[in-house]
Amino acid sequence: MKQFDRVNHEKLFPQSGRSITRGHKLKIIGERTKGEYGIVFDAGASCTTLYVYRWPAEKENNTGVVSEFHLCHVKGPDISSYDKEPVQAAHSMEWCLNRTIEKIPAEKHNSTPVYFGATAGMRLLQLENQRAAATILTEIENFLRSSPFDFKGAHILSGKEEGVYGWITANYLLDNLQQRRTWIHLERNFTVKTTGTLDLGGASTEIAFVPKQHSHMSDTVIITLYSYNYTVYTQSLACYGRDEAEKMYRAKILQNTKKKSSIEDPCLPSNYNLTLQLKYIFDGLCTAADIPPNYDPDINATFIGTGNPVLCQQKLLSIFSFEYINVGGNWTQEKLQPNIHGDFVAFSGFYYSMEALNLIGSFPIETFNSTVQEFCSKNWDQVQQLFPNVSDPFRRSYCFNANYIYAVLVQGYKFDQESWKSISFQKEVKNSSIGWSLGYMLNLTNLIPSENQVIQTPMSEGVFCGLLFLFSTLVVFCSIFICMSIIRFF
Repeated sequence: MKQFDRVNHEKLFPQSGRSITRGHKLKIIGERTKGEYGIVFDAGASCTTLYVYRWPAEKENNTGVVSEFHLCHVKGPDISSYDKEPVQAAHSMEWCLNRTIEKIPAEKHNSTPVYFGATAGMRLLQLENQRAAATILTEIENFLRSSPFDFKGAHILSGKEEGVYGWITANYLLDNLQQRRTWIHLERNFTVKTTGTLDLGGASTEIAFVPKQHSHMSDTVIITLYSYNYTVYTQSLACYGRDEAEKMYRAKILQNTKKKSSIEDPCLPSNYNLTLQLKYIFDGLCTAADIPPNYDPDINATFIGTGNPVLCQQKLLSIFSFEYINVGGNWTQEKLQPNIHGDFVAFSGFYYSMEALNLIGSFPIETFNSTVQEFCSKNWDQVQQLFPNVSDPFRRSYCFNANYIYAVLVQGYKFDQESWKSISFQKEVKNSSIGWSLGYMLNLTNLIPSENQVIQTPMSEGVFCGLLFLFSTLVVFCSIFICMSIIRFF
């Protein structure tokens, strides 16, 4: 069992080009110099996002409540796509970094930490081409060191770290980790309610929650916050992110089709054809085992949409049984997961896929199934009319996304009809995005202490207890005197 705490855990560490500042501008301009700032680059498998967090100076607020101040979506693809031109990975972040320099007061630049974290896309590249991954990180480090901020390093997070930090973020924003003040040396028992997390990225998916029964499995970690130990189960499934899963799906239906140039796809809208070169399906570790004989990466395959929701779900449930998971580049049998327990928040890819179908918050599985059935029956013209401002790569995949999420939650994470109701699909809490980046920064900047803040009395414990005894004795004698006086009077 691994221990995550504030003392010894030193190891841890949409539209592109869009910049968003939270809150009312007039208020921020007048008060922004009073706070502290922190920057996190979240380099996911689909895109990179820059987050700026802000919190009151310590003299103003001892609890250091952190909120999202600004975010910017980096232009271009994910950084692992720059394996042939690593310098461009760094240059892609220039626009967002310049916007951030403008947002944070100049006098705060030197004291503002910058953290860069990469997740599943770079984890896969590191397995496939370690040198290319290292070169990309080196270019990014050199670029960020030249910024006016206090650069703290660029790292590739493990899947476990990504899951843990997402759990910390969600529970911090939901006020489940509120500081509990106690008298010095005095123990108090209290009930702790936390929320589990579900994260779906481009190359992996993560689950994290506190099981009803604690176990000693290798996927269980202990997180110490405010002197309380949270035993959290977390698992990251490499290759089961949305983008990689779609590649695996296409690889499997290619295998089962005799006519490779024309393949029926029930998850694509009817009247829509998608032509891809095979290299865009078999270009990575996740589909390497399914490369067909006499493989030519430049040959085209055409997927013909049939818009069949029942067959789409059946195929995905058949392909994604989650009996095997990818660990370190090798497929191995799935590990045992504790029973689902408590409430969950599903964010990132889970949220965006549901939002497209107007399914946000909590809803029964029957509502999900009927909505998906209706949507996946629509033809391409109808889908275009529903989403006129969405590009084809996104809107053509909405049916696949929804059915894949069903497979992940039901077959991967073992949610059933009842526990499905405990899932809330949401993007943010209190105008702050849910994801691993806030939890990552909270840990590295020590904004959540592992030890509880203790209420100190203005005198020693012995003197305080002595005075308390004298006061109690005085109260008893006064009560006796009053009672005797009353008896004498009558």
